[in-house]
Amino acid sequence: MPEKSAGAVVASALVTAHGEPPLRGEALAATVLRDAALAWEDGVLTYVGPAEGLTGPDPIAYRGMAVAPGFVDCHTHLPFFGWRADEFEARLAGLSYRELHGEGGIYRSARMLAEATDEEVLAFCRPLLQEMVDHGTTAVELKTGYGLSVENELRAARLARRLAAEAPQTCTVTLLACHAVPGGLSREEWTWVACNELIPAAAAEGLADAVDIYVEDIAFSVGDLEMVAAAASAVGFPLRCHADQLGPSGATEAAAALGARSADHLNNLSSEGVRALAGSETVAVLLPTSTFFLRAAPPSVTGLVEAGAAVAIATDFNPGTSPSLSMPEAIAMACTLYGVPPLLALTAATANPAWVLGIADRLGTLEVGKRADFLVLDAEEFRQVPYRPGHDPVVHTYIGGERKGGR
Repeated sequence: MPEKSAGAVVASALVTAHGEPPLRGEALAATVLRDAALAWEDGVLTYVGPAEGLTGPDPIAYRGMAVAPGFVDCHTHLPFFGWRADEFEARLAGLSYRELHGEGGIYRSARMLAEATDEEVLAFCRPLLQEMVDHGTTAVELKTGYGLSVENELRAARLARRLAAEAPQTCTVTLLACHAVPGGLSREEWTWVACNELIPAAAAEGLADAVDIYVEDIAFSVGDLEMVAAAASAVGFPLRCHADQLGPSGATEAAAALGARSADHLNNLSSEGVRALAGSETVAVLLPTSTFFLRAAPPSVTGLVEAGAAVAIATDFNPGTSPSLSMPEAIAMACTLYGVPPLLALTAATANPAWVLGIADRLGTLEVGKRADFLVLDAEEFRQVPYRPGHDPVVHTYIGGERKGGR
């Protein structure tokens, strides 16, 4: 029989959420254990607790440092191909996201993806996934949406599955079936195609783990969301929703009523939307780097938390409106722009997004029986992470008990 792989670390502090996600209220604040230790065997945690209780081989010592769960990024738009820095410059000159949407934006990324070969797309995305690992992301959502046809959406999902098979971190795939209306079709026509052809085809081939839709006045409607929800439910896919980003639409309330895993963006969330999230298991996924990049108004996160909603933080990594893949940067933006306390931000970047992706049974917190995905941070206090935006605080990223990234 092969020898078992085992290891242990001790650190000045261990910070992690506790409880059954999605966490809300007082449970949102992660707890800190001083002079702590972790041990694992075959990639699974076997001990989490005080250093004095650790037995076995000598551990690696990380004095003056903290260990934390690996970050879980539950909203990205990989795979994509190419950047759109000129659109950033155009927005600085006064053009809005809406004005760029027609020929640029999603449609431009769709053209770039279609013109690239599979190997070109994979070669472009691989180093980005490794850069995510180096910044502490040990699980990540990959999302389609730049296909804009049944054939090209399925191609994007296959590319996502190929990336997932070779990436260091855990990857899930979301079929963003309704992202933009393809040329030559009406919104109603594409929604019918997405529900009756695309979603069933992705399910039959095992290409996705969830279905998403972008509800906005330049994209899809709440009625379309209801149709997509029914199609997703018919094949057993959880529902996700881009909601209330550019304006209030009622998408958050509808998503919560439909049992969606998440409502994401929420810059124009209504008071009714806050109550809907607080009364459901739908997680409010905050995308602060997108808010920063678009110079948009932030949602009232304090109101969400006080109402009892579950919240998560993600990067929205994409080439147009959030070209940042760093979860430490997203956490810093959440704290600075949204007023999220650091220990709440940690839970929102680990346990709750793991629930959104359906992997909370094995990832997102440091608990015995879960995978040994953890970070070694260069400071003892987690507040140093949001306090120093632009600084990479991750010394080492462990995935399954093996060092996979960091400095």
